[in-house]
Amino acid sequence: MPEHDHPALALMGLGPMGEPMARRLLKGYGGLTVWNRTASKAKALVGLGARAATSPFEAAADIVLTVLPDLSHVESLLPGDEGLIAGWTARGTARPILVVHGTVSPGAVAAFGEQMLRDHGLRVLDAPVSGGIVGAENGTLSIMVGGDEDALRSATPAFQLMGTTIRHMGLGGSGALAKACNQIVVAGTVTAVSEAMLLARGGGLDPSVMLELLRGGLADSEVLRQKGHRWIDGDFTGGGSAQNQLKDLNFVLGAAQAAHLELPLSTVIQNLFGEMVARGDGALDHTGILRTLAQRNNALTET
Repeated sequence: MPEHDHPALALMGLGPMGEPMARRLLKGYGGLTVWNRTASKAKALVGLGARAATSPFEAAADIVLTVLPDLSHVESLLPGDEGLIAGWTARGTARPILVVHGTVSPGAVAAFGEQMLRDHGLRVLDAPVSGGIVGAENGTLSIMVGGDEDALRSATPAFQLMGTTIRHMGLGGSGALAKACNQIVVAGTVTAVSEAMLLARGGGLDPSVMLELLRGGLADSEVLRQKGHRWIDGDFTGGGSAQNQLKDLNFVLGAAQAAHLELPLSTVIQNLFGEMVARGDGALDHTGILRTLAQRNNALTET
């Protein structure tokens, strides 16, 4: 589509999710500015037609998508002479939109959105995504959105290039809360499959056949479709890190506390991922929780 059909768009954060999301936007949006703290990550996208910003100031488009690990990373892009706010001011951008695609605290992003609107006329959408790297590459992400409905309407043409399920959940923070609910299921599934595989091996069953059986029945899931091979080949490098899974579970339990709810399963799983990170496995894919469970059992056997 021609660039003038849509508001100017920028994407900041070209990590495992941000980079394929940017590729999808380049194919269909009609003009994209990209920024990454490590500038070299933008080179391949520039080759595909993106414009590389050298600072957040230069990335201050009408709509700025951020794909960063936590809210503190987003907040750090805003102040200073080279920050987003100075960029929007210099361009005279009225009512810019800042999209937070990372998984963040529902309460914190709601408060951040209120403050940004009050102080700078900036509309914040919390729009976390689910579907993993495969979903980002294929443009089949699930995008759950909290914040202003008019801002979402403006951002929808970009969202539709990245996701197939886009839902407005309500006020600021509600997208992040929906992602917290999603992460309960993801972390629970990853841990349950790990326990199943540990028991299968312990009883002498073939893990590959076990995986085939799980995939063929009620226990099948997107987690198994995308990550099943990891439990067989034991390669836990890359992917969604255990450290981020623990961060998400901390948000889950924070939100539960705010709602005066007890979530016993999430509490147990948070402790397990805390143990995994403490053992030095935080950079591994979250399916590596299998290692933590195995190490626990080895320790029991050795005592």
